[in-house]
Amino acid sequence: MVAATAEFRRVFSAFDRDADGKISAAELRLCMKAALGEDMSAEEAEALVSSADTDGDGLLDEEEFTKLAVQLEMGDEEERCRGLMEAFRMYEMEGEGRITPASLKRMLSKLGSHQGIEECQTMICRFDLDGDGVISFEEFKIMMDA
Repeated sequence: MVAATAEFRRVFSAFDRDADGKISAAELRLCMKAALGEDMSAEEAEALVSSADTDGDGLLDEEEFTKLAVQLEMGDEEERCRGLMEAFRMYEMEGEGRITPASLKRMLSKLGSHQGIEECQTMICRFDLDGDGVISFEEFKIMMDA
């Protein structure tokens, strides 16, 4: 968490264009455009600042900014997990919460890649961390990050 805190501090300093220890909605808009190439409306920036502004001054101090950044990061991770779960369910097909060689073979076939059961077993073996011959959701997440 120390590294994350240092990173948030660095980002906060970059966003705080006038170095007053606070980030305004206007500064937030400029930095979002520069850092991510994303246009943010004045209303969106105001709403984002307002959502994290605990002292009611209309600005984000470093602590408020860090809390907002963590919340946004967690939201992105939750969204990513939902997407991965949908993909996992497409492959597991048997409702057992695991991808078997047979279910992998079926899905690959639907995608136009015709693999034999042995090839599917080999593919599963690469990411089967607990050695049970199937891919769990946790193993699937690791596989998707590889």
